[in-house]
Amino acid sequence: MPAVDLLRARFLEHFDGEPQFFRAPGRVNLIGEHTDYNDGFVMPAALEYEAQAAAAARPDRVIRIHSLNNGKTAEIDLDSAKPEPRGDWTDYAFGVAVILEAAGVRLPGADIVVSSSVPVGAGLSSSAALEVVVGYALLSLAGREVDTVELAKICQKAENEFVGMRCGIMDQFISCNGVVDHALMIDCRSLASRPVPIDQRARIVVANSMVHHALADGEYNKRRQSCEEGVRLLRPALGEIRALRDVSFEDLEENRDFLPDLTYRRCRHIVTENERVLQAADALQSADLDTFGRLMNASHISMRDDYEISCAEVDTLVDIAQTQRGVYGARMTGGGFGGSVVALVESGAVESFIANVRAAYQDATGHISEIFACAPRNGVGPLTD
Repeated sequence: MPAVDLLRARFLEHFDGEPQFFRAPGRVNLIGEHTDYNDGFVMPAALEYEAQAAAAARPDRVIRIHSLNNGKTAEIDLDSAKPEPRGDWTDYAFGVAVILEAAGVRLPGADIVVSSSVPVGAGLSSSAALEVVVGYALLSLAGREVDTVELAKICQKAENEFVGMRCGIMDQFISCNGVVDHALMIDCRSLASRPVPIDQRARIVVANSMVHHALADGEYNKRRQSCEEGVRLLRPALGEIRALRDVSFEDLEENRDFLPDLTYRRCRHIVTENERVLQAADALQSADLDTFGRLMNASHISMRDDYEISCAEVDTLVDIAQTQRGVYGARMTGGGFGGSVVALVESGAVESFIANVRAAYQDATGHISEIFACAPRNGVGPLTD
């Protein structure tokens, strides 16, 4: 049964009316981790795994949402007292509505059914996909033309202010603006972006460590605080820098005595990761897959040793992936503390890569990794099939 017909049938089990249909993808980040909230550079790609929504306007100002994934229904009344976070999955959806209203967009009430194929806790932006598909649906029901850059900003603000996760804009931006068969090189300060083609000789392969993370538990926010502390301590020597984006590696090394060792290592990851992203974009644009793979491997070392956001299982999975025939490079992807590994693999070696990595990882850890090759997709929009 086509996705639209299935969603319509499930919608009518819970709500009345004829819904409209929408989709927003998850993402895999090829390189550029934790650089987005430092005004830096990132290069993600949108996945075929996506959040889907069926939504119909209501005559009042109540928003009801039902998840096909967990079978739960929740609602808020936009005309009641300011809604407060509930500490569960609904914060990602209702937070977008609250921020849109605060931005001056008067929303109608809505009945929404959501379903997502993006693995939760795998570092593939299931939360951003939910935010974006709900935001796009609400704006469409309100009769608003959707500016996808502005929608990304709204969804990021919802996660920062309503959910309490001080994330950067990468996840929401790629879910809004992904380009089929391309990665997207994003400048997180200016929000300028350019598509970078994925050479047909290679495939993106994602392996889930099956170790799930909860970023809102504080570790993610602690990393951001370390970066902000580094900027503050470097300002007397470097002037009015706004973010680590403005610090070169030479600047950092010349002034490392201003920084506690832990802060220095956190800053070193960001500064060197920004440079790796710029080099990786050039390599991918020129189809230099060997260089791109070496940069992926270096990125993982930096995340593991300087930013300390990996874990034993992920490191094991990366080590196994990097030793396989036909792999250009592999690294952890996502916010860290579990989640997934991304690898760039020769197209003809993908099948053996998946089989060998799954077997070796299970032998090493007892976990059975979910591994899949993926082709980048377009960003948010109507669901038509």
